[in-house]
Amino acid sequence: MAPEKKIVIEDENEKATMESVVDPAAETPDEKGNVTHSPSDLEAQLAAARAEAKENHDRTLRMAAELENYKKRAARERDDLRKFANERLISQLLTVVDNLERAIASAAADNQNGQSLVDGVSLTLAEIMKILEQNHVTPIESLGEPFDPAFHQAMCQEACSDQPPNTVVQEYQKGYLIHDRLLRPAMVVVSTAAKNGNADVKTVNTNA
Repeated sequence: MAPEKKIVIEDENEKATMESVVDPAAETPDEKGNVTHSPSDLEAQLAAARAEAKENHDRTLRMAAELENYKKRAARERDDLRKFANERLISQLLTVVDNLERAIASAAADNQNGQSLVDGVSLTLAEIMKILEQNHVTPIESLGEPFDPAFHQAMCQEACSDQPPNTVVQEYQKGYLIHDRLLRPAMVVVSTAAKNGNADVKTVNTNA
C-alpha cells in the first residue's frame, strides 16, 4: 500500500502578510539559520518604547493636575455660592437701613416730641444690623479715611483747610462689605486743598 501524500496549499495572502511583517533587511540569520534582530534595531525599539512611556507619563501628570485644578475651582465656586447666595436680598435690605437712619436723624432734630419715635426706630435698626452682622455684612468706615475708589464713590469735592487732600469729609450713603466682597460702595464727599484759605464747595464727580 502506497504511503499517503500530504498536500500543502499555501495561502498567498497569509504569505504576503508574513513577508510584510518580517523585514529581511532588519533581520540577521545566524549560522544555524535562526533569525535575530540587530543591536541597532533593538536600541531603536527601546528608545521608541521609552519615548512612548515618557509621553504617557507626562499625559497622566497633566490630566492629574487638570483634575486637581478642577476640584479646587469647584470647591471655590461652592464656597462662594454658600457665602454670597443672599447677596441680592441683603442689598435690597440696605435701603430699609438707610430709611431708618434718616428717620432717626430727622426725629432727633425734634428732640422735644420725637424721642419715643427715635427709641422705637433705633431698636428696629439695631435688630436689622444684628441680622446683617450674622450674615457677615459690615459697614465701611469712610469718614476721615483716604479716598479709595475700590470702596468709595465720590459724589463731589470740597475744599477743606482742616483735612488733607483726598480725604473723605462727608458721607451721603454708607458702604457695606459682605465677607471680603464689596456689596455697595460708600457715596462720599472728598476734600481738596483750600485756595487762599477759603473753603468753598466744588461739585465735581471724581469718577467721571
